[in-house]
Amino acid sequence: MTKKADNLTIFRMEALESFSPCVEEVSLPSDGNFVVFPGFCDVHVHLREPGFSYKETMKSGTLASAHGGFTAVCPMPNLKPVPDSAENLKVQLDIIEKDACIHVYPYGALTVGEQGEVPADLEAMAKDAIAFSDDGKGIQSEEMMRSLMLKAKALGKMVVAHCEVNDLLHGGYIHDGEYAKAHGHRGICSESEWAQIERDCRLAEETGCAYHVCHISTKESVDIIRKAKARGVNGTCETGPHYLIMDDSMLEEDGKFKMNPPIRSKEDKEALLEGLLDGTIDIVATDHAPHSEEEKSRGLEKSAFGITGIETCFPLMYTHLVKPGVISLEKLIELIAVNPRKRFGIPLENGDYTIWDLEKKIKVTKEWFLSEGKASPFENKELYGCCVKTVCGSKAVYSLEV
Repeated sequence: MTKKADNLTIFRMEALESFSPCVEEVSLPSDGNFVVFPGFCDVHVHLREPGFSYKETMKSGTLASAHGGFTAVCPMPNLKPVPDSAENLKVQLDIIEKDACIHVYPYGALTVGEQGEVPADLEAMAKDAIAFSDDGKGIQSEEMMRSLMLKAKALGKMVVAHCEVNDLLHGGYIHDGEYAKAHGHRGICSESEWAQIERDCRLAEETGCAYHVCHISTKESVDIIRKAKARGVNGTCETGPHYLIMDDSMLEEDGKFKMNPPIRSKEDKEALLEGLLDGTIDIVATDHAPHSEEEKSRGLEKSAFGITGIETCFPLMYTHLVKPGVISLEKLIELIAVNPRKRFGIPLENGDYTIWDLEKKIKVTKEWFLSEGKASPFENKELYGCCVKTVCGSKAVYSLEV
């Protein structure tokens, strides 16, 4: 490959020996040092179409993904209609074909309407669904989850689980920790997450199903998954940038600090970082969850769960973990580009790459976001790492205006 600019470097790592992007002629400022990375891959996003286009559209969501350096994303099935049949999944596939500017690999739902009561038509969706999930809702019945795991295994598909025990929620909406106690908020206990992970790891061991846990947030969850892996369970997990960077002492009385699972304690954050370093946590995924401004303006108690996150993922991780030396840049690329593709079987094309200026700062403002969702706990923060260009299928899908 011929470099097109003296200040453009191809990022090399052992896990990406085959990555040799055919970089097109690019116009870059002369006063920066630019790095070409493989296109990032996010296995947990909410693109909101069909059904909730007032929150986000396929067009805006995939453009925001490209702005974040992502060339592949997997949207969750909490849509209308829920993709619980081939017919309903096709509604989403048609929108993807029409409006997506990057690769989009949708999930199929595990149960009809994500209600946890009747299995969805997994067989009919298997050829088009990247995996199966009822994200946003935990499967409450052990018998149902066992049955779904057996079905998914027979189809060669993975079960991807949002783990939450409804009977342990008690109307909570932030972590059941010091901030909740000090400010009179109802808390969500850690057991509501880890108890279901513990059950599911046991079921995955029993059935042999490939199993992946969404957005883990507690120290107990890390320990359970670490021990399950040591027993040979075919399980992986992800966490989000916000759980690795924030703890509940940083909360404010604002809906942009409300997500599910909630930001946990300092001890939980430290355990997550340890799990990241020892390989227990395989993937960093954003759980990009855009909402309207009105839905996020009701304070901690009444705002909708979820924040916008795909555009800030790399700058947050680079600024708070790579630059201070907590993890290496190579490790970050493994977490957001290599491991997600390996686990979910998502290919990387030579024409899928992203160019970043690592020393240029960006300021996170509502105007900076290309997503329709603007709610972020990192609003007004300055971060290192500016996406200059993202190319998908050898076509430029995002370019910084310079």
